[in-house]
Amino acid sequence: MSVRAPGGGAPVRLRPSGWPVLTTPRWLLAVAAALVVGMVLAALAHRPSTAQRTADLQGFVHDMNTDIQSCAGGVRESLTALHAIQAGTSHDLKTAIGIASYGASNCSPANSMPMDDLVQYQVTESLAKFHLEVAVNDLVTWAFPLAQRVQADVARQLGAGSASVRAAAAAQLSRDQRALDRQRAIIDKIMTSADRSLAAHVAPPNLPS
Repeated sequence: MSVRAPGGGAPVRLRPSGWPVLTTPRWLLAVAAALVVGMVLAALAHRPSTAQRTADLQGFVHDMNTDIQSCAGGVRESLTALHAIQAGTSHDLKTAIGIASYGASNCSPANSMPMDDLVQYQVTESLAKFHLEVAVNDLVTWAFPLAQRVQADVARQLGAGSASVRAAAAAQLSRDQRALDRQRAIIDKIMTSADRSLAAHVAPPNLPS
């Protein structure tokens, strides 16, 4: 580059600046644009449909029922055994206490493989908007410690050696059953909301009260 010297003298050549001006090749811009378009198309292609979400929700409920079944079944059996003793239709205290004690252990992730699976369960990404991971955590809490406490209360009430101990165990059982019912209501609300959004016609896990 050159400029004319003052007074009409000969042009003076100027040194170029120390840093060259870099230009982005057109092919690189084209590649970048293609990558952006590809990412957008991929995102659209992987967006789950309502039918896919419905199927995933149905699978989720099936998994929840499978994982909680042994604990929930134990609660039913423990309460049934207690009511049979109280009604006088059964007098086998030893068996009834064994049912409640065994059922309580089945609600612990440390003693139950299905419960351990529930603790580690990962909700599929297609259902992320429904926050079902909260329902999973709430279901774990329903089982451990709440359902476990209910069955332990049953065992204590059945094994009580006096009327006062039996009454105290019965009062504790009532309190723990109310806590169990409140937890179930929380789970039902979350899962019912997801079901209504998708019209999947699935019910929350079948939990005893």
